[in-house]
Amino acid sequence: MSRIDLVVNSELQRSTRVKQLEGMFDVPAREKLTHEWRGELPIEDKEWNLGLIVGPSGSGKSLIARHVFGKIKTNKWGNAPVIDEFAQSHDIEAIANVCSAVGFNTIPSWMKSYAILSNGERFRVDLARKLLEDVDPIVVDEFTSVVDRQVAKIASNAVQKYVRKNKRQFVAISCHYDIVDWLQPDWVLEPTTMTFKWRSLQRRPEIAIEIVRTEYKTWHLFAPFHYLSNELSRSAACFLLLIENQPACFAAVLHRPHSGSTNNNIKAVSRVVTLPDYQGLGLAFVLMEILASAYKACGYRLRNYPAHPPFVRAHDRSPKWRLCKKPGTFQSARGISSAITGNWRTGSRSNAVFEFCGERMQDALAARRLLGIESNTNRREFASIGIDRKRFGG
Repeated sequence: MSRIDLVVNSELQRSTRVKQLEGMFDVPAREKLTHEWRGELPIEDKEWNLGLIVGPSGSGKSLIARHVFGKIKTNKWGNAPVIDEFAQSHDIEAIANVCSAVGFNTIPSWMKSYAILSNGERFRVDLARKLLEDVDPIVVDEFTSVVDRQVAKIASNAVQKYVRKNKRQFVAISCHYDIVDWLQPDWVLEPTTMTFKWRSLQRRPEIAIEIVRTEYKTWHLFAPFHYLSNELSRSAACFLLLIENQPACFAAVLHRPHSGSTNNNIKAVSRVVTLPDYQGLGLAFVLMEILASAYKACGYRLRNYPAHPPFVRAHDRSPKWRLCKKPGTFQSARGISSAITGNWRTGSRSNAVFEFCGERMQDALAARRLLGIESNTNRREFASIGIDRKRFGG
């Protein structure tokens, strides 16, 4: 459809109160209300993945979407674990992949019913189901309306990455303009003025983060969201990633004696957890890789032992991580790992082992201070490190 010609007439019942309103606000008497939307929507002229219909409430966004794309499908949820609410035609690996892709990564929440999830979790799992089950174009009304603006931006970024990677078509209907730079739509329609414009793909906004050495008790904030266990060794070195001074991601590192090695210089990631509101940005990798580069500058090697399949695959895709051990029968497109087989489907836990092989931190003193090796690192200013746009941009 290249043009919108939509007229909606509403018959007006002139009740007593309607007449009172007419008199109170000097509204002319009328038998019906008429709304018109006329303009261009040339979405068939180019290939696209993401569209956005945006404007204030009552501007006709949903009416136009239904006129152009037909009835907007909504998910129906029962009382079963949300993982069981997905269509039976999709296997557990496909469901896990799409949930992880939209930032719904808290595995214990997959086992909860929809009714007891937080608003942010409901929003993300709703998106996951639509992305997996709906046909193109996937249309989502009231996009990000039920979540706070930080969750809205992060989730928008996660959605656009999944949609582009899988070459899908997704249309968001929203009254919020703050998601534009994060959703990165290929086209935008504003019903208020019936303005349509194509957009070019741009980088998402820069995210300023801070990494600090933290106390063991910080783990209790993150423990409920770890997919395996809420236990953590008291001997772990604990680190916190902050966004705008708010905790977002946690990592704990243990010394790991290595049999057969003459130099016991291996450190192991014991726990890494991102809070639900910040999932979908790759913060866990940012935190681990900065810590790994700091440890490398101090003469240590950092290893991680992921079991969660999407997490394993993410390590395998990164040139900064080298596979040391395959998780069972895990095979690779590059000869290492790219497809989950029996272990994941049967529910047994089989870890991969990856070692950081990226560059070391250039400033060895800053590395020692970040890791808490210096004696005066209780002071926050010596234990923090800023990340520039090049390190963590869009």
